[in-house]
Amino acid sequence: MSQAFRHPGTRPSARTTVRAVALLVAASCAGAAFAQDFNWKKHQGKTLTFLANNNPVANALLKYKADFEQQTGMTLKVDSYQEQQMRQRLVTVMNSRSDEVDVFMSLPSREGMQFAKAGWYADLSELVKTASAKDYDFADLSAGMLKDATYDKQLTGIPMNVEGPVLYYRKDLFQKCGVTLPKSLPELEAVAAKLKSCEPGVTPFVSRGLKPALPFTYSVFLHNMGGQYMKDGKSQLCSKEGQASLALYAKLLKDYGPPGVVNYSFYQISSLYREGKAAMAFESSNELRNVMDGGARLKDTAVAVLPAGPGGSHPTVIGWTMSVSAHSKNKEAAWYFVQWATSPAVQAKLALDGVAPPRTAVAKSPGYKAWTDEQPVRAEWVAAVNELARTGTSEVGYPIVANPASREFIGQAATELLLGQKTPAQACADADKQLDALIAKD
Repeated sequence: MSQAFRHPGTRPSARTTVRAVALLVAASCAGAAFAQDFNWKKHQGKTLTFLANNNPVANALLKYKADFEQQTGMTLKVDSYQEQQMRQRLVTVMNSRSDEVDVFMSLPSREGMQFAKAGWYADLSELVKTASAKDYDFADLSAGMLKDATYDKQLTGIPMNVEGPVLYYRKDLFQKCGVTLPKSLPELEAVAAKLKSCEPGVTPFVSRGLKPALPFTYSVFLHNMGGQYMKDGKSQLCSKEGQASLALYAKLLKDYGPPGVVNYSFYQISSLYREGKAAMAFESSNELRNVMDGGARLKDTAVAVLPAGPGGSHPTVIGWTMSVSAHSKNKEAAWYFVQWATSPAVQAKLALDGVAPPRTAVAKSPGYKAWTDEQPVRAEWVAAVNELARTGTSEVGYPIVANPASREFIGQAATELLLGQKTPAQACADADKQLDALIAKD
């Protein structure tokens, strides 16, 4: 998928931060002398509006908002929302062909085909060639992730990070309860059962139960069990592998998850685990910093990819991009913000704040490695995310224009099992019928 990279996790000590930042920024700015002829002030006085997702990537970036404004002389207006609300806001703006949003965050694996077909992305290909600083080093960005962000030869965005679901687990509780990380996915239930018996006050397993968010984590279960979403233009949720993966995922959440798990996404999952109320959490690699916030989980947590299933190991790997609206009246100025946000210097800073870099130079830098090696959990996390990048698939939901809608039906089927409303055969049959209709419209 993407080039291998190395990535730290938790918040460093002040001394480590200073040392690592110095090494990273020195390396990333080595070519700064060549960029002196690039006029960063070309659009000074302009105001750009950035529609941001309130997630670890945007939160880390916006710490340096003042740096961008000082470097360019532009004003950055930030409209930040939780993920669902951010997308609702974006759809409203784009459908009205409004120019009020200049830059926005996007997930190519989710809405890339849909947004591209609707004409919502500005093509960045020419701007990369004609309006980039000489030290931007476009070639250093992950080729795989750039490919994911390209539709009909149009470059719809620049990668900001690399992420995927990983398993955070309490090694102290595993040792106390006499369990080890299972070698195969079907064995995960037995581990959860033993943890439940041994530590009844702690949730054995938690992952996403919120319907539109659930496919991000469920997809790993489907692929590891040997399933696929589509074959010959038909939905495959009711295949033997599809039913088995739905049943296992729902059973883990129903029998070993927290009360109200149908409303859980990454906010609730990270909080539950951070507070010591969960033994295992299958959630985005992006959440390591939030999980470790406060330091309570720093010494007792291990990180791994989800165990392989009958179909092998097929982790999910995706990444956010920074994109420019096709309706913006300030496209080149907006590109300056995208260029700044994805530059080697800024990516080096974000890497030290828990954002896995899609740049090879940042990933291999001495400062990055120094921070990674400071805590065992960081090294384990790096190994897990490297495995995602090396072996993962970006298929979350159906590979069709209506990918976001397909996720709703996947989530609905899992929810019906989780709530005991249907059997696996009934839930997948109803979902397949709706999904086949959706695929036929593609």
